[in-house]
Amino acid sequence: MYLVTGANGFLGRHLTAGLLAAHIDFVGAIRVLPDDFDRDSNLVAVDRIDENTNWSQILLDIDVVIHLAARTCVVRGSDAAALRDVRCVNVEGTLNLARQAAAAGVRRFVFVSSIKVNGENTNGRPPFTEYDAPNPLDAYGISKLEAEIGLRELATSTGLEVVIIRPPLVYGAGVRANFLSLLKLADSRIPLPFSLVSNVRSMIYVENLVDFIILCCTHPKATSQTFLVADQKSLSLAELMTLIRTSMGRKTQLWPLPSFLFRLFGVILGKSKIVDRLVGNLEVDSSYAMKLLNWSPPFSVEQGIKVTVDAFIQGDRR
Repeated sequence: MYLVTGANGFLGRHLTAGLLAAHIDFVGAIRVLPDDFDRDSNLVAVDRIDENTNWSQILLDIDVVIHLAARTCVVRGSDAAALRDVRCVNVEGTLNLARQAAAAGVRRFVFVSSIKVNGENTNGRPPFTEYDAPNPLDAYGISKLEAEIGLRELATSTGLEVVIIRPPLVYGAGVRANFLSLLKLADSRIPLPFSLVSNVRSMIYVENLVDFIILCCTHPKATSQTFLVADQKSLSLAELMTLIRTSMGRKTQLWPLPSFLFRLFGVILGKSKIVDRLVGNLEVDSSYAMKLLNWSPPFSVEQGIKVTVDAFIQGDRR
């Protein structure tokens, strides 16, 4: 039996669907049960994940924990205040769950971390790998690194098998946040100034990530490993917008604007971080995970974008 935290989030919904399709029994932990909750379902309510959460009843008969739940929205204020806010869930909550899991006899703990542990970009350097020294630059990335360190220490002291996965941006049907904004921008009839943006950014289609997570739950060579995973092909912003608009049946309509002008406008408007995510590089090397576990993404980036766009047209476009 598996326990999936954050089961009703974007990744959680796709993962639980994947577990059902694979006929793997699981319990899904969410914050609030839906109004139409079926008592015979496999969902349980966990009001808050922190150092005081009692997991004892939920962990009965659990063999593998897949920990997705995380605090991503950071409070406004000082960097110190933001870090305190995310540590409560991402560090203390994670390690509390892992300690109780080890005590309950759970075999393996799969922790979905973030590429932010490696850093914010690969501008002027090779792609990120598992061998790079961590360089998180914001509260979320720092909290994920601290959780990773604590989990490795716990694995050494208890024998709990720990697997850490650091994905880059995850996209797929029902995606929210920045990728949804890109879809809405691509869906407009406005010509976009991206044809000269030749950056390189790695992403991962959610069904590829689900496939990898499920593999990590059982593969003997995954134990004590940290993995960076992404789609097999990275894209520039120009390539991504072309692919999205083509999938929408629209004309590409991209015109040239040099990247340095994007960065200049970002500085002027106080949006440098947003601009760097658009035109900067963030490339991930997945070769270690692919070779060690004999894994390759089952879906191409073209297939992933097509499914994502189709879901957007059927739902969020309205």
